[in-house]
Amino acid sequence: MKLTSLTLSIIAASTLLLPATFPTAFATSIVPNTVVHVDKQQHTDRPKIELVFVLDTTGSMSGLIDTAKEKIWSIASTMASAQTSPDIKIGFVAFRDRGDNYVTQRISLSRDLDTMYAQLMDFKANGGGDTPESVNQGLYDAVNRMSWSHDANTYKVIFLVGDAPAHMDYQDDVKFPETLAVAKRKGIIVNTIQAGQDPATTTTWQQISHLGGGGYFQVGASGNAVAISTPYDQQMVELSLRLDQTKLYYGNKEEKKKQHDKHSATSKLYKEASEESLARRATFNSSKSGKANFLGEGELVEAISKGDIELDSIATEDLPKSLQALPVAKQKEILQEKASKRDQLEKEMTVLAEKRNQYLKEEVKKSKDSSSFDSKMFDTIKDQAASKGLIYDADSAKY
Repeated sequence: MKLTSLTLSIIAASTLLLPATFPTAFATSIVPNTVVHVDKQQHTDRPKIELVFVLDTTGSMSGLIDTAKEKIWSIASTMASAQTSPDIKIGFVAFRDRGDNYVTQRISLSRDLDTMYAQLMDFKANGGGDTPESVNQGLYDAVNRMSWSHDANTYKVIFLVGDAPAHMDYQDDVKFPETLAVAKRKGIIVNTIQAGQDPATTTTWQQISHLGGGGYFQVGASGNAVAISTPYDQQMVELSLRLDQTKLYYGNKEEKKKQHDKHSATSKLYKEASEESLARRATFNSSKSGKANFLGEGELVEAISKGDIELDSIATEDLPKSLQALPVAKQKEILQEKASKRDQLEKEMTVLAEKRNQYLKEEVKKSKDSSSFDSKMFDTIKDQAASKGLIYDADSAKY
């Protein structure tokens, strides 16, 4: 995304909210093989969704990788549109094959979708050039090396996405039937999405979905995703920037480091993501489910306004640097101003998000395409999540 002067000025201002000991530009190197644990265990009565994409990242998958980068916020918003506003975590496993520069890389399940997305942006299609691929290892990592909930009521789901069958000739890896048996015991549903029409892949993908208790569908090499710009995108991105500017964080040194890392990830999105993708993020963040991603951990304005903590109970060194030298009365005044500003901006964002949603619904109706990546993902989630009490209206899909 090409940043306007307004965008740059808001990003510059938002760096003032960080501890002075941290550099303001992208200090944290975000690489695909970093496993990130950014959120503490949060207890909520809302239903839960945990979704992991297992994605072939070899060279032939460039189209679907680009689709994943553009559509992950739409998928999150679609899941968030359930009548009960679920708690959502998303993770990724990228796989290639032995002899490539990696076999698998993981992004841990997390509510912090900004950090997850910043890592996803670093994935590039490369390697491969032959088939099969290390599908077995990708599935094994997704089932056994992700922090899945033990709650039987959580909708736990994997989407395996690729265009090549599994290597079944490696003697020292766990074959997918064994891994899928473990997934079944853990209550994880495994769906498959085939890119292209390779017959060997069709056979394998259908077998995996059958053993995984999930569904199978096929899309074109690019994913056939709905990609529509709207007249509201730019304004939503600018509002989103202003909302991010209302955040202040408190906590000890370790907690502030995590907060800084999240800020770096968010800044990366504004610098590198498309305007359409940022508008989708703004739509998700404006939902009840998206609030965890918007706020992160230790957000002071929310904690004070909700009465979760008293200002005078926080040690001075744990306050944001910008507040530490101020009298308590001034600290409270600043926090109240930010809370009021946030409330105003959130109302404006809700209105814009609904206008954007209605615009997209009309555009999608014109296309009359029920075979898109978006539609098939929504239909799968809607049908499977119903058993966990997650109810979606027929027109809940977001784009």
